[in-house]
Amino acid sequence: ILREHLAANPLGTVVISPSDVELSDLNVYVPDLYYVSNERKHILTKQGASGAPDLIIEVLSPGTAKYDKGVKRQIYARAGVGELWLVDPDSKTVTVYRFEESADAPVGTYGTRQRFTSPLFPKLQIQVSKVFQS
Repeated sequence: ILREHLAANPLGTVVISPSDVELSDLNVYVPDLYYVSNERKHILTKQGASGAPDLIIEVLSPGTAKYDKGVKRQIYARAGVGELWLVDPDSKTVTVYRFEESADAPVGTYGTRQRFTSPLFPKLQIQVSKVFQS
């Protein structure tokens, strides 16, 4: 969805795992996807990103969900990540955090019959059901 949108609206780059995101000497992660705007593309390196991406997308799994929703979310917020989308394949929902607004409360959790938007992609409405199509 994001790659198609960015092909028509070249606002930045989406990177799919495996790719390191180095937030500090102690905090290096490999998110499922991340997005870096053209204004911040200087953080992109051969290894991944050296700094906080504009958006991180984590696909939750039983083994990582608690960590993704808790400690990692807090570290992402402190490190300067703009948004975090937590994609839950079990409940077929996407939970959106905009850390500029709040590190603790999501702006929304959206189900398959809903759409959501992001200020990062002004012309895009994401239909959640399309996120879960094979």
